[in-house]
Amino acid sequence: MEKGTLIGVIAGTILWMWGAWLNTGDLTIYFDLPSVFITMGGSFSALMICIPFARLKMLRTLFGLVFQNKTFDPSATIETLITFAEKSRREGVLSLEDDVAEVPDPFLKRALQLVVDGTDPEVVKNIMFAEVDQMEARHAQAKKILDDWGYFAPTWGMIGTLIGLIGMLRNLTDVSSIGRNMATALITTLYGAIMANHFLLPMSAKLYLWNQYDVLMKEIILEGVLSIQAGDNPTILREKLNSYMAPSARPKAEETTGR
Repeated sequence: MEKGTLIGVIAGTILWMWGAWLNTGDLTIYFDLPSVFITMGGSFSALMICIPFARLKMLRTLFGLVFQNKTFDPSATIETLITFAEKSRREGVLSLEDDVAEVPDPFLKRALQLVVDGTDPEVVKNIMFAEVDQMEARHAQAKKILDDWGYFAPTWGMIGTLIGLIGMLRNLTDVSSIGRNMATALITTLYGAIMANHFLLPMSAKLYLWNQYDVLMKEIILEGVLSIQAGDNPTILREKLNSYMAPSARPKAEETTGR
């Protein structure tokens, strides 16, 4: 599990609740069932209108991805590509045929198979970049679900505020209803702001970061495979692939492999 996401969700929740308690000494006043129905139920119903019903099943997967521990460390992939490059230089590209079946990464496996099959480099490049583009499109569609919900939540909070104010103004003579309606008016805005800014939009930003990691890893793989097909010197290939990493990470990658 990704610690930053978990700590952020827990810490943020504790901090705003602690601040609320220090301010009023009573957290129960921040729970209002009508506000839950209006803000959470209303924003989710708007999301259902916005997105095909079948795709709403993705929400569970998306929340799982947000908490997934995913770090960018391409050093192992780079070393694998260097090993393939060295073998290809010694024995030819066809010598990699036995290694393809043992490659765990589907993207690398497919790219290598195309090279072993003698596919034209330009065709390999077009096929694999098309796959990257489609992956990015899928990720963007998934991210948009959280973006849309994060957009609707504060708006429905404002709708709840208007509902509460209207109820209060229509019953000014009933003193007992003023507090209840005012609570609904303000708490719905609070709920909408918390939903959007503590959960939905930060989670969407995390999915964007994971997508960037995935794209960069695939660019490294494609660069390495095309270089292997072109017969590039493994030393030059290492320098080329290391350029995709932050300068501070390159010594670490070299240290890990004893180079």
